[in-house]
Amino acid sequence: MAHSLSMKLSRGVLKTISPPIPTAYAWAAKFSPTSSRPLLDMSQGVPGIPPPKFLQTALGEAASSPSSFGYCPADGEPRLRRALADEMKVIYGSDADVTPEDIALTAGCNMAFVATIMSLADAGDEVILPVPWYFNHQMDLTLLGIKPVALQTLPEDGFIPSVERCRSLITPNTKAVALVTPNNPTGATYPPALLASFAALAVENNIALIVDETYRDFLLTGLPHQLFQGPWRSNFIHLFSFSKSYCLPGHRLGAIAASPLLITHIKTVLDCLQICAPRPFQQALTPLLPELRSFIHQTAVAIQARHELFRRVLPKHWKIGAQGGYFAFVKHPFRGVSSLEVSKRLAVELGVVSLPSAFFCEEQPEGEEIWDKKRWIRFSVANVDDEKVKKICERLEESERVFGWELDM
Repeated sequence: MAHSLSMKLSRGVLKTISPPIPTAYAWAAKFSPTSSRPLLDMSQGVPGIPPPKFLQTALGEAASSPSSFGYCPADGEPRLRRALADEMKVIYGSDADVTPEDIALTAGCNMAFVATIMSLADAGDEVILPVPWYFNHQMDLTLLGIKPVALQTLPEDGFIPSVERCRSLITPNTKAVALVTPNNPTGATYPPALLASFAALAVENNIALIVDETYRDFLLTGLPHQLFQGPWRSNFIHLFSFSKSYCLPGHRLGAIAASPLLITHIKTVLDCLQICAPRPFQQALTPLLPELRSFIHQTAVAIQARHELFRRVLPKHWKIGAQGGYFAFVKHPFRGVSSLEVSKRLAVELGVVSLPSAFFCEEQPEGEEIWDKKRWIRFSVANVDDEKVKKICERLEESERVFGWELDM
């Protein structure tokens, strides 16, 4: 039944784009799967496997324990904060200067980003985001009346952001630069030296450097960076998600590592937004972090092998621009056709669900684009097994025959 609202809505929410994932799933719902031709989903970044059985068991026991029914501190269970600080010394090096007082636990990494931004910036301020950007970051800023400033990354650079280009975007209203590495959506992994240069830029300009490292544990070579080895607390803010590494995205848990002086203000925001992160997962995970390292490493090795498989079997007219973490960012071969239309037809007609670059980029007037944003598609390689990767690539090749569009040869 049709109805209308007689109340006024927030200007922020009206300016914010609708969540893109439901659009892709609406396309997928129009596909008619069969047992021999199932729907193949490479859209949302979701772990393709469950967590280990021993973690599932511990979570069930924690959820039924009376000790998990009440609130915990706004910044999380103290024991898990200590355990995470110890774990970070394994990941970033034994000389990483991270303490429990530097850490706050949140109801997911999106909550970590929102709480951080609300502690740093006001309506009218600016935050620099590399483009293509993670759409939730852009949405969060717009919702809060903060201007997302586009730092263009280029295919010829492997979608790695330029420090000098970023420097040119800083104004008196700039409060932070926010990076994601390994990147969502492109999969590009930012080298440690580049992150150090961005950290120096932040110090030079008295702004924050926020680095979302949700996909950090899927790197197999070297330390992610060495920022924690130096005097990092004045400007650097680290964000992390437990969802991907531990394969429990439905049990929302994220983390912030920052100066205790900033954490004090973040706790004020968290007390208003979440009260506390879910306790059962915190309690279950605390004693198991060391034991889970081998599971995380095996998952990373499997995902790396799947990336290599995807690269081998991808049809030759589809070009990978960047790849890593959970994602591959691919240029489709159809001349003069937007990725929005390609992704829609892939889902509706061929049962392959992906996300077009339009979901990760701001709109620009015709003729002003510095690279062709309309030709790229994000594929989440971690969502599927090896056989599904092969079937997806077969259907991509099929699309070249059945869509009737001209190909770039």
